Amino acid sequence: MQSNWHERVDGLLSPLSLAAYAAWAAVWLAAGGVMAGDPAVAWTLRAVLVLFLLLFVFEHMVSERLGMRGFLAVCAAMAALALWATAMTPHGLAIILLVLLAAVFGSRLAWRELLLALGLVNLGLAAVVWATWEIRTQQFLIIVCAYLSFQVFAALVMRYAVQAEAMSEELRAVNADLLATRELLAESARDNERLRLSRELHDIAGHKLTALKINLAALAREARDDDERVRLCARLADELLAEIRGVIEQMRTDDGLELGAALAALATPFPRPRAHIEIAPAVRVATLSQAEAVLRTVQEGLTNAARHSQARNLWVVLRRERDTLQLDIRDDGRDNGAPLQPGNGLTGMRERLEAAGGGLQVRRTDTGGVHLQAWLPAPA
Repeated sequence: MQSNWHERVDGLLSPLSLAAYAAWAAVWLAAGGVMAGDPAVAWTLRAVLVLFLLLFVFEHMVSERLGMRGFLAVCAAMAALALWATAMTPHGLAIILLVLLAAVFGSRLAWRELLLALGLVNLGLAAVVWATWEIRTQQFLIIVCAYLSFQVFAALVMRYAVQAEAMSEELRAVNADLLATRELLAESARDNERLRLSRELHDIAGHKLTALKINLAALAREARDDDERVRLCARLADELLAEIRGVIEQMRTDDGLELGAALAALATPFPRPRAHIEIAPAVRVATLSQAEAVLRTVQEGLTNAARHSQARNLWVVLRRERDTLQLDIRDDGRDNGAPLQPGNGLTGMRERLEAAGGGLQVRRTDTGGVHLQAWLPAPA
């Protein structure tokens, strides 16, 4: 949670946020003439401007916890404060606050809702300006249209910034998928090459050495008793054949896929959550389909933790228990109140595991995170 807080603070100091603070400061300075007049009006205007700024910061800090109703309530309060300040400062710059509000709209609302919200706010702006500003009709139309265009521009900039961030996350996920798949294919190629070499050693070198051993044994029986060279060659052939058989046995014992590099490559591009991967020594999967099932399960756990749980950490443990491989995935996310219902990702994950001979269980942790427990048959 500490790192999450640091991320929020960094967001408050981003270039877009600093530009918003500068705009608010300009409104505050421009309202100095009004503040220097009637003390009651001055304190009211100060309170309105400060409350607007606090709500702006509050929405940024807790935006992920606010539901749509909460978000709209905060925006309605900001709109009321901005219109109030506009009414209190005729011909002033308080109207700029609505541009900041439009940027907040653009960060969360879809196109239809965004256009509706801007339309309602600017209807209120038109009513306030017409009622409190003493201007001609032509000036009224110019002011309303000008600030409407500023609001649309701010909303579009923020919306495209949010879309760019979402696309960046998707690209990171695709890049992680490609890196993990490359590592998995490389490990599969190494495993196949090791198996091919063991077969070649057995079929070619083993066969030739066995024939050599038989011929040396026959030659030793025909040789003189004091011919040590023949007996030495026979002994060396026996030792070499035994060593090659040992190497073949070791290569076949290591048959299987090691997933450490692939899982590390999968987790590296994700800035959040931070993956803590623990693989028990000598744990390997038997087939490429099982390896892919493990890889996709971890990938889905990472994606869900980043998008839905807002987790900062994800723990992945792969171990062997008797005849099964146990995959345990747990994050430190918080329960947002929504029921834990398997979507397409979890459903596909379960189907992939079951096709590989395993299964999946999904539940909530005590802190509200997601806990995935998967299993697969272990290689003999």
